[in-house]
Amino acid sequence: MISFTSTQLAAWISVFLWPFIRVLAMLSIAPVLGHQSIPARVKIGLAASIAIIIGPTLPEIPASAYDGWNALNILMQQLAIGLVFGFILRLVFAGIELAGDLVGLQMGLSFATFVDPQNSTQAPLLGSFLGIIASLVFLAINGHLMLIAGLVDSFRAFPVGTGENSLPPVRGLIGLGGEVARIGLHLALPVVTTMLICNIALGVLTRAAPQLNLLSVGFPISLLAGLWALATGMPWTTQAMQGYLQIWPSATVHMPPPNTRETPACARRRRASHSRLQSHLPGRPG
Repeated sequence: MISFTSTQLAAWISVFLWPFIRVLAMLSIAPVLGHQSIPARVKIGLAASIAIIIGPTLPEIPASAYDGWNALNILMQQLAIGLVFGFILRLVFAGIELAGDLVGLQMGLSFATFVDPQNSTQAPLLGSFLGIIASLVFLAINGHLMLIAGLVDSFRAFPVGTGENSLPPVRGLIGLGGEVARIGLHLALPVVTTMLICNIALGVLTRAAPQLNLLSVGFPISLLAGLWALATGMPWTTQAMQGYLQIWPSATVHMPPPNTRETPACARRRRASHSRLQSHLPGRPG
């Protein structure tokens, strides 16, 4: 007769329970994978399948994880780590949509809105357009697989337990949040520069011929110049999107633990990620 104790049963269940919670939390907030059009049953089934596959390959879970209060604490930790991974990818998409908002503001299309398929809300037209392009690029480069791979690596960087290194550092997350504006400005810079030159030319033209109606002449010229710059720089923009989307899913894994000095191995991984990002981002549009 096969017999087992409650501790053994809890250990067998926790091998799949904690990965399931972390993966499901990530799927609930990540863009593309967490879209509202995907049924909840599909998300739960995908999270369960991933947990069953990666569960036996993860580091051993400490025995303290089976206690009542410790289990509740670990449950909150797994939810937080999964939500952080999905939130980090949302930051990339937010930066890309910010670039579209900046471009639309310079072109005079800030008043034009469109239904954002990601959030099912009204959003500026060009921001929604670049968001859809980012989703297509994300799927084309197998970003969903890279995101899941980064989440699997997180079980080694932030193992299941009650230690101080079981959560990503808040300071590192704040630093990543500051990158949203940099991504938006980097992607919008070619079009913004073109619109600046166009506005200077219109200003000189208005001074030379005051009888021209700036509203009737300037708006079509600004719109056409902005669309031309956006279409011309689209290959460079998609390449820059690819670089950001490839690097950021592993950004949390390479964060140094809080209140500790960065180890040489972690520094080498961080520098390698930075060099890969720079290789994907060309220095100028072309």
